[in-house]
Amino acid sequence: MKFSLFVHMERLAPEQPHELLYEQYLELCRMADDAGMHAIWTGEHHGMEFTIAPNPFISIVDLARRTRNVRLGTGTVVAPFWHPIKLAGEAALTDLVTGGRLELGIARGAYAYEYERLMPGMDAWEAGQRLRESAPLLRELWRGDCAHEGEFYRFPATTSAPKPLQDGGPPIWIAARDPNSHEFAVRNGFNVQVTPLWQGMDEIVSLMARFDAACANVGASRPRIMLLHHAYVASDEADAELAARELSRFYAYFGAWFKNERPVSQGLIAPLSEEEVAANTLMSPDKLRQDLTIGTAAEVIDRIRRYEALGYDEFAFWIDSGMSAERKRASLTRFIDHVMPAFNGREQP
Repeated sequence: MKFSLFVHMERLAPEQPHELLYEQYLELCRMADDAGMHAIWTGEHHGMEFTIAPNPFISIVDLARRTRNVRLGTGTVVAPFWHPIKLAGEAALTDLVTGGRLELGIARGAYAYEYERLMPGMDAWEAGQRLRESAPLLRELWRGDCAHEGEFYRFPATTSAPKPLQDGGPPIWIAARDPNSHEFAVRNGFNVQVTPLWQGMDEIVSLMARFDAACANVGASRPRIMLLHHAYVASDEADAELAARELSRFYAYFGAWFKNERPVSQGLIAPLSEEEVAANTLMSPDKLRQDLTIGTAAEVIDRIRRYEALGYDEFAFWIDSGMSAERKRASLTRFIDHVMPAFNGREQP
């Protein structure tokens, strides 16, 4: 089992300076690198202070100068917002600048808020079709002299300039949920990233079953599969319960952004009342305490061992949570000191 960190800047109030948030972001990334984590993943979002990441390649290039060994992944770029020639070239340059450390995660996107601003009129179905057309073109563009006549993109013979440092280009990951997305990824030799979001073990099992079925149906070599899940390593039960309450609030805001029905000003969504947060019963603290990777080090070790037994190759510690920087650091420290050693041959706590 490999371990990685999934992280963004989170701005919850106008009083928080962006430069401080970036320093806190860098601190978590340096911790991951120093601890020998496999990768850092950071995504793409626009106009949302909730998740600040307008261009993950810029963040990754900066991280490459501040870290030594950790892989640096886009988790994820939103395919419909990129022409495939532009994505191939920028990914290749990023791979070159980072010394061949890039992992390229791609998704269709999730927020209608972003669609209506960057691609007015596009829905999730079209976004998915654009992903399926553009992602396979990347390797062809890296090989060179790729011409294409498709539904969304048409261009004469073109070669990515520059070409990536990694032979064949950086590994490509597809964010997948439904069976067709899994089959698309496996058929094209792409790795798979899945997240059950706030859902628990039943969904984690189901996502692996979809991946296994895709591998069987396609008959291709099995790619890697990564589980992205919110995690918190608590000092005791009271701390775990506090984390569950904080993550319940996070998911209430996540849901508000996803529904795209609430006013947004200066990139901040209108605050939710305590009653609105409490009404979010699907993501209540009690439920999340059971369904997310929350608990003492021993509990988190047990949960991750179950994920490993299912066949997951990588666990991405999703640290975005609305928590203070101090609480994020404390949880990640406990994960590094007490959870990771249980999976690399040393005794567990």
